[in-house]
Amino acid sequence: MSEHIIGRRSFDFEKQIAVMAVVNRTPDSFYDRGRTYEIDAAVSSAVQAAEQGADWVDIGGVPFGRGPAVSSAEELERIVPVIEQVAAASDVVISVDTYRAEVAEAATSAGASVINDTSGFSDPRMAATVAGSWAHVVITHSAGRPREEKPPARYADVVDEVRAFLAERVDRAVEAGIPRENIILDPGHDLDKNTLHTLEITRRLDEIVGLGLPVLAAVSNKDFIGEAIDRPQGERIHGSIAAMMACIERGARIVRMHDVASAVDAARMYEAVVGWREPVRVEHNAQPGGNV
Repeated sequence: MSEHIIGRRSFDFEKQIAVMAVVNRTPDSFYDRGRTYEIDAAVSSAVQAAEQGADWVDIGGVPFGRGPAVSSAEELERIVPVIEQVAAASDVVISVDTYRAEVAEAATSAGASVINDTSGFSDPRMAATVAGSWAHVVITHSAGRPREEKPPARYADVVDEVRAFLAERVDRAVEAGIPRENIILDPGHDLDKNTLHTLEITRRLDEIVGLGLPVLAAVSNKDFIGEAIDRPQGERIHGSIAAMMACIERGARIVRMHDVASAVDAARMYEAVVGWREPVRVEHNAQPGGNV
């Protein structure tokens, strides 16, 4: 099934790329370092992303990487007001990046229509909570809970192991009552993986797409890009767009990106090249009236 109603928008993933913007209401995000921590800045960033063409905004209150503990109450205090204000200002899809079931429940009540669980159901209550809300869920591969120190990543075959993990979590989600058509998969670029692992996942992303569900690629500004082309944080936009396009070519249909305007242009250009969308206008060397 390619057509999905998500929140107040409809997507046909046979011929459409959804661009997901990132809004982190955290003081220690790896990318923006707290730029959108203040509530007005977070709401403004989300609304601006929608105006720039983002289909989706992903709101987070706790970074994935290791760092100081953030309680559920504090996470809710960070994200719920943003969800409510963005939902009132725009019809953009709102997802919430959380691994806690109680936060997911409050987020969907506030207006979020997707739970982006970067821990792959580390909270045993998450699947049932999402099922009760009828929200969509992003199931992401990672090893263990976020915010914890982990040993160096080791895989015999990273793609096979990620694919098996995601397939098992899909079964768990369906058994809990989440409709299969409400499930999105994310192989977890860089999450508990080194650069070689993440490049291999990108190279063989079609094997994850082969599970038959929409695939989200969250590649923007990540360390595998910096290590692959030797660019520090803040200088990875071109590498991020290249990685995004590699994922789209291999079947990703949702891309999570920081630089919204560039990502939207690249995605819409891809759609035009493969014939999924008509050009906005046809004037160059065309007959009057835009005829070819």
